[in-house]
Amino acid sequence: MSRLHDLFDHESQSPWLDNIRRGWIASGELERWVARGVRGLTSNPSIFQKAIQGSAEYDQQFTEAIGSGLDVEASYWELVTSDISAALDILRRVYDQSEGLDGYVSVEVDPGLARDSEGTEASARELDERLAAPNLYIKIPATAEGLAPIQQMISEKRSINVTLIFSLERYAAVMEAYVAGLEAAPGDLSDISSVASFFISRVDVEIDRRLDEIGTQEALALKGKAAVANGKLAYELFQQTFTGPRWEALVVRGARVQRPLWASTSTKNPDYPDTLYVDELIGPDTVNTLPDDTLEAFEHHGTVARTVDEGVQEAHAVIDALAGLGIHMDEVTENLEDEGVAAFEKSFDELLAALGEKAAGLACDP
Repeated sequence: MSRLHDLFDHESQSPWLDNIRRGWIASGELERWVARGVRGLTSNPSIFQKAIQGSAEYDQQFTEAIGSGLDVEASYWELVTSDISAALDILRRVYDQSEGLDGYVSVEVDPGLARDSEGTEASARELDERLAAPNLYIKIPATAEGLAPIQQMISEKRSINVTLIFSLERYAAVMEAYVAGLEAAPGDLSDISSVASFFISRVDVEIDRRLDEIGTQEALALKGKAAVANGKLAYELFQQTFTGPRWEALVVRGARVQRPLWASTSTKNPDYPDTLYVDELIGPDTVNTLPDDTLEAFEHHGTVARTVDEGVQEAHAVIDALAGLGIHMDEVTENLEDEGVAAFEKSFDELLAALGEKAAGLACDP
């Protein structure tokens, strides 16, 4: 048994893979990850940009799609949904064996719709119906404009991965959208699933930069602490939300908690342990989605122990100390949300531009 198996068996945390490549599907590598203990898979526009632009594995299908009369964007979605469909088939066994707890594969709506409620809702519904798999998660960004579509999709019994959550305030709003969506859904709720992707390492990147600018001993002592503290407070909020009479009324109807999913958990600062954002956020009813190199590192030397609800008072103290230095989490996380949306949109646009150039080249070929 691997550390990844131990993570789930002993601490009830599900390790997922935050990457997808067509070569992994064809070679059996993704199946080997599942055998090693991976229980789900997440993707995003940046991941697909790297996969599609980084290899020739998609050229034949893209050429066929363009040749059939599809435009560049429609051809892109053909490439993406082909990979997602294949991954859904591979992970289906995990879904069935876990009775719908794990085995999910996530695909994100067009990132250009992050500030468009109506467009997001329509895109999420179309993707869900196009792929039509019980272990599919549609990813919707947790922007203010994304909250209504999230609630609507849950009320329609569509399973959702809410992504790009940075702040506790927005996280609370996401959980409210989930609960309200369940309340509006008809009948039995046991086939509805959702995770809330709370981003971790980017918080340290931004706050460490600000602490370096302050440069005092007090400021530098806080480096590398904000992201884990923010995650621990998110878990505290999760525990508070999914309890009490309102939630219990939904449990009677078969409702599942919306698990926190720790995202952006590779370590960006080489001075920090490479498993920092795994080791410090382990606990029940959670998911951690990890790039393959971080999964390998955790398999080699990670620590399997419940940590997510340890040191919660210290986590509050870290956030308070940052505020005392003029670093306010609400302002930091708002900036990070804007940057996250822009980064995914940039990846999407750059990939479409590259595919457009390739399509133009095909049109010029004799």
